[in-house]
Amino acid sequence: MKTATPAMARAINDRLALDLLLEQGPLTAPQLRELTGLSRPTVADLIERLRAAGLVEVAGEYGEDRRGPNARLYGVVTDRAHVAGVDIRRTGIAVTVADLAGRTVGTAARSLPGPLPSLIVAAVTEAAGGRPIEAAALGAPGLVHPHTSGLTGDNGVPGWRPDLLDEVRRGLGAQVVLENEVNLAAIAEHRLGAAVGHADFALLWLDDGVGGAVVLGGQLRRGRSGGAGEVGLLDMAGTTFCCAIEPGVARELPRAELVERIAQGAFTVAAVLDPGLIVLGGTMGREGGVELAAQVEERVAARSPAPTEVRASTVEGNAILQGAVLTALDLARDTVFG
Repeated sequence: MKTATPAMARAINDRLALDLLLEQGPLTAPQLRELTGLSRPTVADLIERLRAAGLVEVAGEYGEDRRGPNARLYGVVTDRAHVAGVDIRRTGIAVTVADLAGRTVGTAARSLPGPLPSLIVAAVTEAAGGRPIEAAALGAPGLVHPHTSGLTGDNGVPGWRPDLLDEVRRGLGAQVVLENEVNLAAIAEHRLGAAVGHADFALLWLDDGVGGAVVLGGQLRRGRSGGAGEVGLLDMAGTTFCCAIEPGVARELPRAELVERIAQGAFTVAAVLDPGLIVLGGTMGREGGVELAAQVEERVAARSPAPTEVRASTVEGNAILQGAVLTALDLARDTVFG
């Protein structure tokens, strides 16, 4: 095991402080010392280093009757960089641009069909309002290879091109990554929604398009070729799980039959992965709420010896966009903070 160099130790301490400032908001030097366990001189040095780098600024004072360096509140310069999350559907594009703290600064949308790369660039540029973009994450249907970021097969999005990522990178002058849209929804669920605090869970995406995502050991699992979680392909009495519960079919089904079909898919996931928690996402999962989740959990319990909790999604708004912004923030923070 190698001993950390002084430069490496400084970088680790700086990143620890920046992450705490993002997570908890502005903090004083004593609060940073308490949270990090670092010495007074070390914290003083890192604050000056981060201020000199333009990453931290004085954001106010702690207490009205206190003065001096220990009373100053330090916060991250959140407009140092901006990121974009992009949700690419078969009918249109939705974009959210956020600052380094994850606060939304702009949104935009475009309809499809059309020249997809230029529409994405135009929508991000509009949402950014003249701000440069450090990183962008695109969410789209289909299998995204975890190593090449290439799409396997046709995802049905009009205007999709093999060079789409390269075109968007050139248009934005930024880091751009592509991820399966349900995987992004799972990231949002894990950090902001029903799966917070759970190292293992599976997301069943019940929407216009049925799919799934898997998180094990706190990490999103994509599989060898990006196909992990594709529960829509499961065979169900001569049809697929996707076709058995897609919205047009689901609307015509008696409630008990719909619950039974969803439970069959959930049980298969529970039997193979034993995740302990299954989250029902997408429009159907959110609208079904606690009642649908409880009914599915009861039927899964009747089949599976492994205890499996079923919850409805609690991510507010567009979970795919939220996951895309979180993914882009990870990239940007690594670049800007080091």
